[in-house]
Amino acid sequence: MNDDFRIRFLIVDDEQSIRKLCIRIGEGLGFCCSEAESSEAALAVMESDTPDIVMTDLRLPHMTGMDLLQQVKTLSPRTEVAIMTGHGTIGSAVEAMKLGAYHYITKPFTVEEMKLILQRMAEKVRLVAERDFLRERVHTEMELNEITGSSAKIQEVLRLIARLKDTRTPVLITGESGTGKELVARAIHFRGSFAKRPFVAVDCGALVPTLIESELFGHEKGSFTGALKSKAGLFQAATGGTIFLDEIGELPLDMQAKLLRALQEKEIRPVGSNERVKIDVRVIAATNRDLESALRAGTFRKDLYFRLNVVAVHLPPLRERKSDIPTLLRCFLDRYAPEEPLQVTPSAMMCLLQYDWPGNVRELENCIERAVALRNSDLIDTQDLPPALRDSRMPLADDEEGNVPEVPTDLEDLERLTIQRVFQQVNGDKVLAGKMLGISRATLYRKLKRYNIDSKAGIGAPESMPQSSVQN
Repeated sequence: MNDDFRIRFLIVDDEQSIRKLCIRIGEGLGFCCSEAESSEAALAVMESDTPDIVMTDLRLPHMTGMDLLQQVKTLSPRTEVAIMTGHGTIGSAVEAMKLGAYHYITKPFTVEEMKLILQRMAEKVRLVAERDFLRERVHTEMELNEITGSSAKIQEVLRLIARLKDTRTPVLITGESGTGKELVARAIHFRGSFAKRPFVAVDCGALVPTLIESELFGHEKGSFTGALKSKAGLFQAATGGTIFLDEIGELPLDMQAKLLRALQEKEIRPVGSNERVKIDVRVIAATNRDLESALRAGTFRKDLYFRLNVVAVHLPPLRERKSDIPTLLRCFLDRYAPEEPLQVTPSAMMCLLQYDWPGNVRELENCIERAVALRNSDLIDTQDLPPALRDSRMPLADDEEGNVPEVPTDLEDLERLTIQRVFQQVNGDKVLAGKMLGISRATLYRKLKRYNIDSKAGIGAPESMPQSSVQN
């Protein structure tokens, strides 16, 4: 939650003296205050700025305060509303509370009485906002833990995140669908100094072509058919924070030109308005398309590409970092079965390691969620996996006595086994083994030494499984 969060207070009363008194009290509490002389005027105010607190008179012309209470709760359920009246009855007070009113105050009231009610309402608003922020933060942290692994490529991504998290530098994230581009964008935002500011994600490919400009930049009431009220755009919603433009390559050329101007001038113009609005946002864009090919084809503007591509972060496909699968597996098991100590059978693990994962990390997550739902015990076996994984399985090599070797389920043991089998497949070629495992040569040599693996034969010393006490 933003440290300089100010309560927005709307007072609704047909008596100007009451409105002035309440505004003076609200400003004394540090609120951002506005006023309306009728319910209709109050609803008009809410079209452009939703208040956190509404204090309304019960008796208003045309539409009563009780009617306004219902309208406010429909439009903005989190807005706290208090009713005030000089003709209060127990029945009307009970009805107001049933409709969701925070409090019912009778006129005349003292300044201290009004001040106390507003303070209590503001405290509730802040507590709810803080709760929602903490929930979002916990959920985000759980997701960000999935950007993990020991492979060289993912370690480079993590290093870039650490360098970019406190900067305002535009970032372009590339990678196949399902590699976790939005997770990286969220990590850059939430792991740095921007964490308490807005993060707005926009799927450019899902926007209706005729409404893209309105969605991004906002619009004025009556600017087009269906624009029944003014609306702030997503860039304004992200003010002070980060806007994440996913699938940026899907934007049409005319919208690319308008986006470029907005980024260059740091201002936007809502549809139907003659006024320009200043914006202060950090832009992170992502695409699964080859934008350089799009540049050559003329479907993506070169100037916008260079404006966005100040720092590029490339996410490798999962098939190029299979050594990270055991770690990702544990993350997803902790998410979908947090209270259960689930294990994966050796044959199921080999299916996971041998599959090419065209859907990348997203497909792996879906696979684990399915397995957790279909399992019959605390063990996830091959029958719990999708048919595509079972069909891709290759038989394990038998030992000299014709027995299928046992595959351990501890993550370190699985990593040791994976490295051994890769060396068997490449006949001890360290360069090729490193590429298949997705790790650097230095990391490969460190793991060979750690697990006592004979790189020539790909076979470790007998009975020398790594212990949990072994350190990197």
